Formats: sequence, structure tokens, C-alpha cells
Amino acid sequence: METAYLIETVIKIVVILLVFSALAGIGTYFERKILAFMQRRLGPTYVGPYGLLQVAADGVKLFTKEDIIPTNVVGRIFKIAPVITAATAFMAAAAIPFLPSFSIGGYEVHPIVADINIGILYILGIMGVGLYGPLLGGMASANKFSLLSAARGAAVFISYEVVTGLSILAPIMIVGSLSLVDFNNYQAVNGWLVFSQPVAFILFWIAAFAETGRTPFHLVANDHEIIDGFGTEYSGMRWGLFFIGEYANMFFISFVIPLIFLGGFGDGSVLGAFALLGKMAFFFFFFLWTRAAWPDVRPDQLMMLCWKILMPIAVINVVITGFVMM
Repeated sequence: METAYLIETVIKIVVILLVFSALAGIGTYFERKILAFMQRRLGPTYVGPYGLLQVAADGVKLFTKEDIIPTNVVGRIFKIAPVITAATAFMAAAAIPFLPSFSIGGYEVHPIVADINIGILYILGIMGVGLYGPLLGGMASANKFSLLSAARGAAVFISYEVVTGLSILAPIMIVGSLSLVDFNNYQAVNGWLVFSQPVAFILFWIAAFAETGRTPFHLVANDHEIIDGFGTEYSGMRWGLFFIGEYANMFFISFVIPLIFLGGFGDGSVLGAFALLGKMAFFFFFFLWTRAAWPDVRPDQLMMLCWKILMPIAVINVVITGFVMM
């Protein structure tokens, strides 16, 4: 039995790595097409039908492009920073149930690598560690714009980690568990948490944009101000690892939000599985839509929103939830 569990775990890890690495590339295609549609452009069209092979062309380019290590960078740290970004994104996926359990030949498969009883805390902790990728990448570069981007990234990530943690505290008080599977099962019986915790849902959703560095909180690599931010001096696959990490984070957080607030996969039926995938697709699309529709905010506006507006609201929501439960 232990051997079967070990084999199952290894297979799940490999599937997550392969599927979400591929989805990160496909996500860039969908983003370019959606942005083009919203801005009355065509987007990728030349490589393959409807530009579908553009993803493969980009992948070949990244793998074959020369890996340049600029002069005066801190070599070892410069090299390891992209790996931290990509690795932490996939490590966070270990506690996410992507689908309900199903059986193959009488053997029950659980589409989660590890249903640990501190799943949400683990995910938030790993996402916090992920901040070191952009931070070290910018600090190790011999470029003042990269350093500025790293400083911004540290400020944004650390600040919005506070909002993320406080916003999720009220739902945790209600469910009484940190496992995403328990969150799903609770909502299958008691209804979606978004109805009892709409404030927490909105706060967590806003913080998710900052956690993933997406518009309108795209200050980590604010292209129109600081070139390409912390990734300015990167090339080839090292540059690509930063973006694999970013898009993988978008997919993973798009699973986490419906699992916590929107019922997850419900009772575990096939319909519930498709419902979870549909919710995930909506949140991923919303990340892309926001980039096309919203401008970036200034750093001071972003910090003011966090510390003067969102954090007090999150604390008040926790206090009110505590009084109601009493």
C-alpha cells in the first residue's frame, strides 16, 4: 500500500509540473489574444492556424537562446533567483485539490499531492517565500532599475501578505480547518462562503492581484517606468522561469479562490469537477481582462490602499465574524 501511495504521489507531482508548465505557455497565448481582441488588434496570427503554434515557437526560442550572465552581477544568486520563483509556485500546488476524488480500476485517486491539515497556511507561506525570486534577481543584477523593481516587489508582497492572511482568517474561523478539502466539504453542506463572507472574498481577490504581480498592481516589473524590472538583465530560459512562475501562480490562485469561497467542486460529482474548472477559468480570464481594462496605480497609492483601507477592513471583518460566532 505504501508503494502504491508513493507511485501515485510521484505521478501527481509529474503531472502537475508538466500540465501547469504547459498551461503557463498556453496562458501567454490566451493573454495576447484577449488583449488583442479588447484593443481591436489581431494578436498572434502567423505561426500555425490562428497563431496557435506561437507557444511552441516561444518555447523553442527560450530553450535555444543564449544564456547570458552580464558582467558585475552576483553570479550564483543571479542564477538561482528564477529557479526560486518557478519552484515555489509549483510547491504551493501540493496542498491544492484540483479535482474531486475518482476511481481507476478500483483504486481511489485523490487529485491532491498532500492534504495536510495546514494547507492554506502552507500555501500562503510558500507564496511568501516566492518573493525572494524577484527580490534576489533584482538585487543580484548590476542594474539600478532591477534594484528598484526588487525593492518595490518586496514592499508590495510583504504588505499584501498581511491583507491575504487577515482576509482568510474569518473563513478559517467559520470552517475550523486549514485544509482546502475541508473547506470544500463544509461548503457542500452549508453553502458557499462568499455569501457569509463577501468582504473576505473581495479582499482576498484584490490581494491575489498583488501576490501575482498583475495589473493594476504590476509595480514589480512596471514596463513603462523601469524597463523590465527585475528581469531586465535576464535572457533565455532563466527569463522564462520568472514568467512560468507568474502564470503558474495565476492558475493556482484561480483554483484557491473558488475552493475557499465558491464551493470548490461541491459534492465531488463530474458536474462539480467541471464547475471548478469553469470557476478557475473565470478567475484566470479576469486577470487578463483587468490588464486590458485598468491602468497601473502608483506605489504610494498601492501602499495606502493596503495599510489604510484594506487592512482595517480585514481586521473589522475578523472582529465582526468573532462576535457573530459567539
